[in-house]
This record gives sequence, C-alpha cells and structure tokens, in this order.
Amino acid sequence: MVELTRRNFGLAAGMATAVGLTAAALIAFSSAEAQTVVEPGTVAPAFSDAATAQGETVSLSDFEGKTVVLEWTNHDCPFVKKHYATPPANMQSLQAEAGEAEIVWLQVISSAPGKQGHVSSEQAVQLNTDRGAVPAYTIIDESGDIGRAYGAKTTPHMYVIKGDGMLAYNGAIDSIRSASVDDIAKADPYFQDAVNAVIAGEPVPLATSAPYGCSVKY
Repeated sequence: MVELTRRNFGLAAGMATAVGLTAAALIAFSSAEAQTVVEPGTVAPAFSDAATAQGETVSLSDFEGKTVVLEWTNHDCPFVKKHYATPPANMQSLQAEAGEAEIVWLQVISSAPGKQGHVSSEQAVQLNTDRGAVPAYTIIDESGDIGRAYGAKTTPHMYVIKGDGMLAYNGAIDSIRSASVDDIAKADPYFQDAVNAVIAGEPVPLATSAPYGCSVKY
C-alpha cells in the first residue's frame, strides 16, 4: 500500500512577500459564482469529454473503480505558487505519490479567457514541465462548467473521489490559510489525510473544510 508522506524540505525564500496581499482580495469569491456545494458522501458530479492540455478528452466515467483527485489551479495565484514552490515542491510530491498509488490526478484550470490564470494547452503543459508537476491530465475548463458543477471556489481547491464515484473530500489542501511556504510543514494536511484514509479504506477524518486561496476566475 502506497501512502502519501509528508516531506520536510528546505524552505524557499521570497514567498513572504505574497502574505502582504489582502485576504479579502485573494480569498473572497463572487456570490454569483460557484453556488453548488457538493457534499462528501454524495455522488461526484459527472463530466464528459473534457478537453485536456494533452490533446485528449476525458470523462469521469473513464476512471471508474479508481480514486480520482481534482485540483483547481491558477499558476499566477500566490497560494498556488506556495504549494508549487521548489523547495518544498509540495504539490508535485503529492502528485507523484498519488501516481505511485494509481490515483488519477486531474488538474483543472477554470480561468476564463482574458482572466488571470487562463492558459493555452501548450502553456499548461510547459508550466507543468517547468515545475516538475505530474498530474495525470490537465483539464482546460474555459467555460467553467466543471468548476461550477463542483462549486470550486478557490485555487487551490481539492476534491477526492472514491472508486465507487462517491465524493470523499471537498476543501482546503491544509489548515493554514496563508501564502507562506514556511507554513506548509506546520499545517494539518487535510487533503493528504483524506487521500491516505481512502487508500486505507477508512473513513476520512475531516471530509469537508473551507478552501483558501485566490477566487476561481470564472
């Protein structure tokens, strides 16, 4: 059984400047957007023929019987940069270990054209190459349909879907709502704990938490 492990690497310098950005500007999201609340213990919203940066299309049903992770991302968001910073390469490590556990990691970009975080397929692939990120697929959700179906509010916003199609986790990657790399090692790893519980066939200790980060740019 492969378990996602917590890594303690040297901490990257320079990220502290992101903390000066106001929480209101980064964490708030429009009440007109992402009204759906998908509760753990319910069936995860289906999606079909979603375009990926890899030039393929994927449907949630393609991964029946497998654990699936959904990661909403925006490469320009300081909170996303925190978890992709090298070191500690927190998100990349989680992606790699998920792959070893045969978990399907779907990175989702719901930024609309002309808005922060929107990228072409080629740019998305290059970003992941440059960062050493290894999601199974990167979904380009320009319409925001998938994001709204799941109620994705922030980047990052993490979901875990069990092999039977039931949602096991919806929420933050961890417990410390900051853009500081220094806080990764100090935080309770909510998402990591949820994945480990699903791998072990055990109840998720905290199935829902409030996500933090930049608002999804629908």
